[in-house]
Amino acid sequence: MMTKKSEKITLRETFRIHSRAFRDVRKYCPGTFGITALHSMVSALSPYVTIYLSARIINELAGPRRAEVLWPLVLLTVGSTALLALLTGILFRCKSAMAAKYSVRKNYIFADKMMTMDYGDIDKTETHDTMSQIKQNEQWTGWGLGKLFAFFADFLQSVFGILGAVALTVSLFVMPVPETAGAITILNHPVFILVFVVVLALATGLGPMCKNKVIACEVACAEDARFGNRLFGAFGFLSTDHSRALDIRMYNQQVIARHYMESDKTFSVGGKMSKLAAGPAGAWTAASGCISAGLTGIVYVFVCLKAWAGAFGVGSVTQYVGAVTALSRNISLMIETIGTMKGNVPFVQTAYRFLDIPNTMYQGSLTTEKRADRNYEVEFRDVSFRYPGSSQWSLRHVNMKFQIGKRLAVVGENGSGKTTFIKLLCRLYDPQEGQILLNGIDIRKYNYRDYMDIFSVVFQDFQLLSQPLGANVAGSMTYDKERVEKALLDAGFGPRLDTMPQGLDTYLYKDLEESGVEVSGGEAQKIAIARALYKDAPFIILDEPTAALDPIAEAEIYSKFNEIAGDKTAVYISHRLSSCKFCDEILVFQEGTLVQKGTHSQLLADESGKYCQLWNAQAQYYTNKAV
Repeated sequence: MMTKKSEKITLRETFRIHSRAFRDVRKYCPGTFGITALHSMVSALSPYVTIYLSARIINELAGPRRAEVLWPLVLLTVGSTALLALLTGILFRCKSAMAAKYSVRKNYIFADKMMTMDYGDIDKTETHDTMSQIKQNEQWTGWGLGKLFAFFADFLQSVFGILGAVALTVSLFVMPVPETAGAITILNHPVFILVFVVVLALATGLGPMCKNKVIACEVACAEDARFGNRLFGAFGFLSTDHSRALDIRMYNQQVIARHYMESDKTFSVGGKMSKLAAGPAGAWTAASGCISAGLTGIVYVFVCLKAWAGAFGVGSVTQYVGAVTALSRNISLMIETIGTMKGNVPFVQTAYRFLDIPNTMYQGSLTTEKRADRNYEVEFRDVSFRYPGSSQWSLRHVNMKFQIGKRLAVVGENGSGKTTFIKLLCRLYDPQEGQILLNGIDIRKYNYRDYMDIFSVVFQDFQLLSQPLGANVAGSMTYDKERVEKALLDAGFGPRLDTMPQGLDTYLYKDLEESGVEVSGGEAQKIAIARALYKDAPFIILDEPTAALDPIAEAEIYSKFNEIAGDKTAVYISHRLSSCKFCDEILVFQEGTLVQKGTHSQLLADESGKYCQLWNAQAQYYTNKAV
């Protein structure tokens, strides 16, 4: 929602927030605004050179017609016009290239923020909602930071245009009508000149004010436009999404999509926008055009009367009409630009609602000890945690300790707190109560990035990029090919690697490369595991990345992985107990509480325990292989 209505926003607030946005975005677009400023100056002042020289030529033709004066004027006019046209064209091409560059690079400010903000804030629904609003605003008409480039160019052009017009217009009011002109000498009277200037100013101001009303109508449609964009984004490209093809055909989902696409009138006839365009917005646009035409008529009458009365030559009529018209046009442009900037303030505020999210997680300063023997110890000491905005504890009073180099399994039913346990261990979140210790030191005291580097995690919803296979494994475009190949072989991807047309340089998926290779879910899981192995971190964690497989296949993968993990600490998360019975210790979670811990045999011996209950419930389906 808009934080304020644009008509209630002050000029000071308008310039303050846009100045801030300009300073922030300029860092990502070096040279862009300098070229734009130069183009605005040249394009604004060039017409006045032609107007001035043309007026001199016409005056000479209407007067003495001296060849020694005309020829230099003609050559100067042609030469300067050609040179300025060439310069303007070059600068326009540069500006257009910079504008295209700006449309992409302005998004870097959001990307950098997303990459550096606390994970807890990234995980919030409000954060994603704000980012969605920012994208929808820009997709609609470029509202937000997308408008800054146009504002900068238009505002500077209006400033330079006003300065040039004033320089050519001053003499219009200074040059008097001769006394022989009779009643027309009233044009010399200061009161008349004042009245003319006031009328000129009013007409100049009213036109853009009308246009600003049109902009206000556009801003009023922001909520509807965002909703329309959401519907279009959700259903407009449904038929091209190959991942949905099976469901669409089985359940006729296109019927639902068509219903929303046809019933929503946001961008069609009968919607709020079309009604405003046919009503108030259309009326304000027509009024602006009428005022502009009337202003031109007033200028012509005043200038022609003074020329007819003998205040200046006929050539000067061209100069003054052109200059006064340009003055009015540039003043109008400035007022319109400021009005549009006021309308843009709520959208920039939305952008800064995201960019101003503070990083509250303590970063720490201690270096994580790089032990050659990998002899680490992790302890959860009375740890409790609940997600921001939730009143329900996801983990409660968790106490446990395990030695690095061991195999640890974390099991339990869905929603029991397994993944939350790993998020805390990796310090994606900090607990509200208790401490997590590494070698006796609170993990919050370690350098945040340094601490995270000791973990390799394969999450259940892991993601691969539409990039070459080798780059996906290494997480970089430059990598050790032998290490990547070994990681893939250890992860069981060897046979598929042999079929890759370009080996490690083969692109995954076809988003960026037509020859890209589609990999199955199981193959993608192996690539993700290879990525974790390549990082070669002391801790390696599998957070149900094989959940789509049957328990027997999952157990085989975990058993193989147990061999290749070597001296690393391996943590396995699963709700399938048969996959983890080889582990040194098993943690059993229930409703956020650690209810049992021990080896597989120890836990099975406790027939009243949760682990035994889960084991018996699952083992009945796999009795021939489960025990």
